[in-house]
Amino acid sequence: MASVAELKEKHAAATASVNSLRERLRQRRQMLLDTDVERYSRTQGRTPVSFNPTDLVCCRTLQGHSGKVYSLDWTPEKNWIVSASQDGRLIVWNALTSQKTHAIKLHCPWVMTCAFAPNGQSVACGGLDSACSIFNLNSQADRDGNIPVSRILTGHKGYVSSCQYVPEQETRLITSSGDQTCVLWDVTTGQRISIFGGEFPSGHTADVLSLSINSSNTNMFVSGSCDATVRLWDIRIASRAVRTYHGHEGDINSVKFFPDGQRFGTGSDDGTCRLFDMRTGHQLQVYSREPDRNDNELPTVTSIAFSISGRLLFAGYSNGDCYVWDTLLAEVVLNLGNLQNSHEGRISCLGLSSDGSALCTGSWDKNLKIWAFSGHRKIV
Repeated sequence: MASVAELKEKHAAATASVNSLRERLRQRRQMLLDTDVERYSRTQGRTPVSFNPTDLVCCRTLQGHSGKVYSLDWTPEKNWIVSASQDGRLIVWNALTSQKTHAIKLHCPWVMTCAFAPNGQSVACGGLDSACSIFNLNSQADRDGNIPVSRILTGHKGYVSSCQYVPEQETRLITSSGDQTCVLWDVTTGQRISIFGGEFPSGHTADVLSLSINSSNTNMFVSGSCDATVRLWDIRIASRAVRTYHGHEGDINSVKFFPDGQRFGTGSDDGTCRLFDMRTGHQLQVYSREPDRNDNELPTVTSIAFSISGRLLFAGYSNGDCYVWDTLLAEVVLNLGNLQNSHEGRISCLGLSSDGSALCTGSWDKNLKIWAFSGHRKIV
């Protein structure tokens, strides 16, 4: 029978062999990657989307928070928005009328993320309390008008940075955390179904800041981290990441699947957005801006979203800019930060309505703004 020392030696040799093969495969893939989306599109005669300042206009300013807005989410069906703020409240808005339908006071004011359930009947939020709280919007309010918590999901050992319901499943929710893990929850029982990362060697090695579930295949999701990588996970196999994506040089603050479910976008502290191919692992495009005139440092990317067609990428920045990128030609076709009624502070979050007709942005200026498309509906 082999001794422990011999087994360790064999394991080390096998690991070295695997790493060598992995490196050869990476080099081979790099040789095949002879272009990017932008260069290929130009050889095909593609021209940038033309945007006039009146094609995307601010039609609503949602005022009500008394602190910085950190997160927002649209309902999949109705025109409702939930927002989370440093003032310790969740507010549910009617996007068409600007009216508040609910204002929920949280037991922990340090909230970082919020999400609507697929049926629009519940909202979830999480933050520095290391828990994810669920509120049923149909619950009876107390004397002060507050809705009681219907479920608290506890188990993370660090702050909850992001949460998202699995599409079309009210009882399944995924969270990401500063404890370097993501967790799939059963909302009904409050129990953890699976933990992604942590003790497993293929997991993140730093705080996980963002996640995005693939609406085309809800078994798959990606997570972005302070370790500057994105990892692809299959909820049926929690023990290891399916793939790890490299390229960024800073914290990855936002990840979002491309509409076709075969690609995903990222936004990072390194000031760039990037487009990755989920299957090959290739970085398809970098969307980088020039440094500000008064500052050599690039503003960080805080949040991203794609138009329904995928032709446009919306990116919020720490300096208050909100760029509209042409994903094919890697050109900025519009900066909402230069338009009338733009935000006066850092863009912290943004999201597109389910029908693609409106963009909502949230900011440290305590407001949310809804931007409506007056043209370009086919492109958007």
